[in-house]
Amino acid sequence: MTKIEERTPILVGCGDVTDATTPVEQARSPFDLIAEAGRRALADCSAAALAPRIDTIAMLRLFADTSFRFATKLGTSSNPPRSIARRLGLKPSREIYTWNGGNMPQYLVNWFAEEISQGRMRAAMICGGEALRTQHGAERAGIAGVWNEDPGGEPELVGEERRGWSDHEDAHGMRAAIAMYPLIENAVRAEKKNDIPTHMREMAELFARFAAVAAENPLATRREGYSAERIATASESNRWIGFPYPRLMNANAFIDQAGALVVTSVGEARRAGVPESKWVFLHGCADGHDHWYLSERENIARSPCMQSGAKKALAMAGKRIDEIDSFDLYSCFPSAVEIACRELGLAENDTRGLTITGGLPYFGGPGNSYVLFSIAEMVRRMRARPGKFGLVTANGNYITKHSWGVYSTTPTQGTWTREAPNVLQAELDALPKAPFTQTPSGDATIETYTIMHGKNGPELGIVIGRERASGRRFIANTANDVATLTDLQEKEGLGRPGVVKSEGGKNVFSAA
Repeated sequence: MTKIEERTPILVGCGDVTDATTPVEQARSPFDLIAEAGRRALADCSAAALAPRIDTIAMLRLFADTSFRFATKLGTSSNPPRSIARRLGLKPSREIYTWNGGNMPQYLVNWFAEEISQGRMRAAMICGGEALRTQHGAERAGIAGVWNEDPGGEPELVGEERRGWSDHEDAHGMRAAIAMYPLIENAVRAEKKNDIPTHMREMAELFARFAAVAAENPLATRREGYSAERIATASESNRWIGFPYPRLMNANAFIDQAGALVVTSVGEARRAGVPESKWVFLHGCADGHDHWYLSERENIARSPCMQSGAKKALAMAGKRIDEIDSFDLYSCFPSAVEIACRELGLAENDTRGLTITGGLPYFGGPGNSYVLFSIAEMVRRMRARPGKFGLVTANGNYITKHSWGVYSTTPTQGTWTREAPNVLQAELDALPKAPFTQTPSGDATIETYTIMHGKNGPELGIVIGRERASGRRFIANTANDVATLTDLQEKEGLGRPGVVKSEGGKNVFSAA
């Protein structure tokens, strides 16, 4: 057997927890919940001597620190990773708090693997989670300030600070996932040449397979095993959010979930006494992002980064897509899965399955931390099936930031090394952008669109279109009367002609 190099990076511990029962009045903080996942991850290593070797702790950014939509009156920590470290009795020399992005768990695994392979890191814990179920319940009960803590110090901030939408997109209501992904979805529908009923059925059938996996997962937050008909049918309990997505096609964020991973080197694992049965190797990885703003991408229904990055991760692992045994594709909304399948060359009904957790709408979508659960479940699955390979994909913002990881218990060969991420990024940055104008005028057609709903019905129409004369793309809103919004939702909007005009920094599209 070939000797494994001492600095080869490995995952040796994983822990995750879903809490649907602790009374919200107890206001259990996300830091307490994440620390519980951390304790489970340390116990999973089966080596008490490893904990003192952890020199880095990284925590995924809380949604309360990410978006005003999730801001809390309960308070927070001045140094979140140190709050976790103190609860676990860890004394790391490096404390990291990330910027936002669902790609960040896999990004950290990839980065830390390189740090470990270069001897710059001994062992690390990656952790994160949310307590939004408790947060909202406690706030409704009038509780405030109980999560405030000041453990001292300032964490190192890692990731991409800039927000995922432009000022012009913001002005037209394009500033949240619940608006962006429906726009992407209708662009996918246009590429598939589906009418609305056909596409609703296909999306629901896709996500019913995810719901079936969640039904068998004790950590999942929605275990009803929803049928395709239930997922596709708007109702009082499954109301429209952003057309064409009812509630059950949206990531489920208002949950209490936390996860943690422990990463180290073969040498450190041996010295600490971690059994080899716990070792899982990162065979391939990649990181990159598409053009940053949705409106500037040449084809809204595609992701060059997904295609190129996945190829690089698989090539690094020496594997083809048909040699991968298990997948967890990032699944915040159907379009994220549909585009991933298109770019990776997977059928949407691939018999291997596209998720091992149940996905964000049914397993749960704990903010920036979901992929911790993907990786934790993949670690367990690879341990249970030695020699098989699994692929985890991660997505941040709006099909924007991407990371990949290929895992197996089979040892990697030789010195672990990865291609510098800036190589892929340079290729992606060189791709063309769509011609665009902020001040469109005249005859135009709809390229994609969505109707945003509130609790009482449709509220906002968002259109991405093209000027007919110039071919330039634009963003606009429709008139917001119920008749206009209902007409655009119930009748085909893709390719619909109309007129666009610009007034006071905002554009208005009127359908013919």
